[in-house]
Amino acid sequence: MIKLGIIGISYGNGHPYSWAAIFNGFDEKEMSQCPFPVIPEYLSKQNFPKDFLSDLGTVSHIWTQDFEISKQIAMASKIEYVVNNIEDLCNNVDAILLARDDAENHFEMSKPFLNSGLPIFIDKPFALTLEDANAMLLSQKFESQIFTCSSLRYAKELILNKDEIEKLGHIYHVEGTIMNKWETYGIHILEPLVSQLPNRGKLIDVKTYINDDIHTVNVKWENCEAVLKVTGIIKSDLSISFSGNNNIVIKKFNDSFSCFRSSLCTFIDSINNKKIIIDRRETLELVEILQKGRL
Repeated sequence: MIKLGIIGISYGNGHPYSWAAIFNGFDEKEMSQCPFPVIPEYLSKQNFPKDFLSDLGTVSHIWTQDFEISKQIAMASKIEYVVNNIEDLCNNVDAILLARDDAENHFEMSKPFLNSGLPIFIDKPFALTLEDANAMLLSQKFESQIFTCSSLRYAKELILNKDEIEKLGHIYHVEGTIMNKWETYGIHILEPLVSQLPNRGKLIDVKTYINDDIHTVNVKWENCEAVLKVTGIIKSDLSISFSGNNNIVIKKFNDSFSCFRSSLCTFIDSINNKKIIIDRRETLELVEILQKGRL
């Protein structure tokens, strides 16, 4: 049973509530006070412990920059210990969940745990610059110490099945749409897209356009291109459209719990087997696109 420490919280990101609950279960009354109503909504549809990860680990400790917020998350997600200092996690847990998406702070916040040799799941996006990404990877005590991804990489409803791949033929164009900001949410359409384009070839160019709230990033590889739209406060479904030389397949996201569960389960697997799950070259390519897609 792996003991996990969780770090939160950043603006607009409720992962400390949901990720801890996926391991620990949750208190229905306290979770109803969660400032992200979608979280208690999808948690309440699951069966505990069958649908959760309580057999793999427990989130035993939490730190956030606000002790009162830490206590509220702890009560909602059944976390036993609230700590005052982030360094207090180092000697009390086996691994870390850095459940914040303010990527500009990831390197500094991960340093104590990288130095201590603790495995760490760094929330999306890993970094916004190649400089920060490489610095974190070079700070590892062992090559699989860092696990990082967008959980939507594991969203089954976004993954092309065998029949769809055959129906598409060669995928030459992909379009993805999501709400919010490029810096925090662009990775959610970029990673599930890139992870399904093994034959995309070398990254050639990234161009960015902003029109009012809509941030559009055009990505060109040797064998494929993508148009990614992040629509700010304008409501839009999270969807990916794959265009092949034979057909078009459109995929839409609809299940947060399952993809979070899968990514957390994969992190535990990486700890137990001490292996790199996602090719580092792909992770760095994603960071490069994120960096070039910013203005």
